[in-house]
Amino acid sequence: MGFLEKLGLKKKEKLDEGVEKSRDGLLNKIGKAFVGKDTVDDAILDDLEEILITSDVGVNTTIEIIKKIEARVAKDKYVTQDELQTMLRQEIVDLLEDNAPDKPAEFEADFPVKPHIILVVGVNGVGKTTTIGKLAHLYKKAGKKVIMGAADTFRAAAVDQLTIWSERADVPIIQQGQNADPASVAYDTVAAAKARGSDIALIDTAGRLHNKKALMEELAKIKRVMGKVVEGAPHEVILVLDASTGQNALQQARAFTETVDITGLALTKLDGTAKGGIVIGVSHELSVPVKYIGLGEKIEDLQVFARADFVNALFGE
Repeated sequence: MGFLEKLGLKKKEKLDEGVEKSRDGLLNKIGKAFVGKDTVDDAILDDLEEILITSDVGVNTTIEIIKKIEARVAKDKYVTQDELQTMLRQEIVDLLEDNAPDKPAEFEADFPVKPHIILVVGVNGVGKTTTIGKLAHLYKKAGKKVIMGAADTFRAAAVDQLTIWSERADVPIIQQGQNADPASVAYDTVAAAKARGSDIALIDTAGRLHNKKALMEELAKIKRVMGKVVEGAPHEVILVLDASTGQNALQQARAFTETVDITGLALTKLDGTAKGGIVIGVSHELSVPVKYIGLGEKIEDLQVFARADFVNALFGE
């Protein structure tokens, strides 16, 4: 077996392990719905609807999936449990494809503008700082010159945490300490990235949602000052969400999308929850692609989101 094949197998194993709790819950519930039955009937479809909703796929997303499956079941007449799960996988992959039809499953590290500026947002405690560190590691592995900016100056220890991750990923960090002006830190980070010939700048931001007006003003100021240094910055805005909070993550996402133009999602802590269905629901509800999923605490435990691989891991191949 070649190196790339081994790497692919390792990633698949990590993904399978990471969604184990969610998969066990889903398959167990689907299996119980089929007890004493050979083929799909209306009662099983009703059960499936409840299973998906209680697995945090979300009401609107579930209804859309069930409608499509009902149409296929009506056409095919006799559908077994295995056939139903195949249909389920296909419909969910198609649903996720609608939100990111051209997004590759491999890590993107080459961009038309240098430096490529990525703003990372999310409430406190979701794993935002950790995700930035892991992203920096991914870009560094891809041979890119990376720099971090500690613009979350509101929360105590946020700068210290990002500094630790910068050391782990072996990338430089621009910081001015706690209570500094976030826009000033963002400006200095982008200016340093440009001056040093960096490929990527990853900028952390404060995770406050209690005052959306203040957050909006702060992020608008950050974007404005960055755009003065590099045209079009930020080129990406990644929203980090904690998958273990289920529907709360969806509510957070809605609040942020009202304030910021989110270009992609990163779902963390999937390995510790049975609420993996939120990955499907939040992407569909917001029409924003999931770009990354977090499957553990190690620096290499952030994976590029691959639709089919995730759905197969979640529902069993």
